[in-house]
Amino acid sequence: MKKAFWNILKVSPVLALTLLTSNSAFAGEAKEQVTSVAQLSQESNSLGQVTSVSQFSDVQPTDWAFQALQSLVERYGCVAGYPSGTFRGNRALSRYEFAAGLNSCLDRVNELIATATADMVSKQDLATLQRLQEEYSTELATIRGQVDALEARTGELEANQFSTTTKLSGEAIFSVSQAFGDKVAVASGAPTKDLSSNSTFSDRVRLSLNSSFTGKDQLQTRLQGRNIASNKDTTGTNMTRLGYDGSENNAISIDKLNYAFSLSDKVRVKIDATGAELNENVNVFNPDFRSSGTGALSRYGRFSPIYRQAGDGAGITVNVTPNDKIALSAAYFAQGLKDGTNDRTSSSNPNVGNGLFNGDNTIFGQLAFKPNQAINIGLTYAHTYQRGITITDPADKSKTIDLKNSFFSSTGSSSANSPFGAGVAAESSNYGVQATLQPTKNITIGGWGGYTAASTLAGNSKSGEIWYWAGTLGIKDFGKEGNTLGLIFGQPPKLAGGKGITRDANTSYHIEGLYKIKLSDNILVTPGVLVILNPEHNDKNSNEYVGTLRTTFTF
Repeated sequence: MKKAFWNILKVSPVLALTLLTSNSAFAGEAKEQVTSVAQLSQESNSLGQVTSVSQFSDVQPTDWAFQALQSLVERYGCVAGYPSGTFRGNRALSRYEFAAGLNSCLDRVNELIATATADMVSKQDLATLQRLQEEYSTELATIRGQVDALEARTGELEANQFSTTTKLSGEAIFSVSQAFGDKVAVASGAPTKDLSSNSTFSDRVRLSLNSSFTGKDQLQTRLQGRNIASNKDTTGTNMTRLGYDGSENNAISIDKLNYAFSLSDKVRVKIDATGAELNENVNVFNPDFRSSGTGALSRYGRFSPIYRQAGDGAGITVNVTPNDKIALSAAYFAQGLKDGTNDRTSSSNPNVGNGLFNGDNTIFGQLAFKPNQAINIGLTYAHTYQRGITITDPADKSKTIDLKNSFFSSTGSSSANSPFGAGVAAESSNYGVQATLQPTKNITIGGWGGYTAASTLAGNSKSGEIWYWAGTLGIKDFGKEGNTLGLIFGQPPKLAGGKGITRDANTSYHIEGLYKIKLSDNILVTPGVLVILNPEHNDKNSNEYVGTLRTTFTF
């Protein structure tokens, strides 16, 4: 009833407006002769229904009853005009005319009321609802109890959740791999030892806790366990290494800890406490293959070796993006490299020759230029210092061990990584050019080239010149949507010349083919083959092959 009452109020202006427009008729009733029914019938036949007050030529917006007439015509549709297109508002209104107009408007009011109340609930509907409620009272009570229990459990979870600011993400790799070849590669001369290998099934697991305190920052704490042995121990060369190898016999450790935040919309800062990697801090211009878990299968195929200069150490990276076409990056790192199982230097060690500035370190800078969406170019420079280190032999305290330099973090030939032997302080200036071209949305062509000038800082003066290059091709949605075909060809770091050194005599070539198969959003299977021609840049070595099937789970 309440709804019907309000609907009547909505249409009640019709009555008032009808009476309002008839005021002039009542005023002139004493002077005018009453119109007969016959006259009214004849005259009404000449009237025409209108839909807008603007159709009346003799009605102006300045007329005192304009709004009332407009409402009757356009809102309720119960006022007619003359064929001449006039309303004749100043003409006297007879009782018959008033009765006809009022009846028309009341009919319209009844239509509106009937429409507005058609959907109202009847008493019969209410009775049916009450009966259903009584019949299903037991089920309704059960549902109410379940809802209450869910609310209680939700409240408990919210009160005891791990963190309001931390998200957990993970990656697990299953790797089946085997290296093949005739002889174990050597740096110079002819190899003599047969290459004997077996198929391996190994794994790597990473769990990352990503915390944000402001919504624009991120603290990353990553735990890692792995048991993927390096192929170097089998093949004799780092050129056959996988891009995700490393083994601590699945012992869990914090392998990465960093904090990133924005100084402004255009300046981003990242501080690495341990496990720093330039390839995670700046653009490496190899989008399809940069990731160790979902990118290239090989170590060299992931990105240019110039991005190995951070050495899993500690430091700071600043990225400045003044616009969408230019990006500037600068970084400083205290390296955390090893020679075998022995630490070269450590940023957390306060002893002489260690620490944040007294141990091995790198200064890095990069200019990235993107003239359009299809082309991306990077110009990179890094200056690296590695001190000469002699340590006590852990196996025999009466002996010492001279540690080797590692300019490319064990990527490329042994001569390129350590051109001056062991226990020698040295520095290097590294120059790199990287680029990607994306002619279509599914095809990415990339590549890099680099040159390193290295020299000793103590003892006999020595120098070395190291070159490397590679080209990549990635074809997305190849064979099936979500799959990617990858081809990589290049020359790993080679000691090509210098002073007081033994340069690499020949040239190795890196050939890699892989096919990333996306089984789901969380499972990626990647079979592939790696071929190294003339390993260690020595054509006396036989070619070596590595077949791999990597399955990556992300969650």
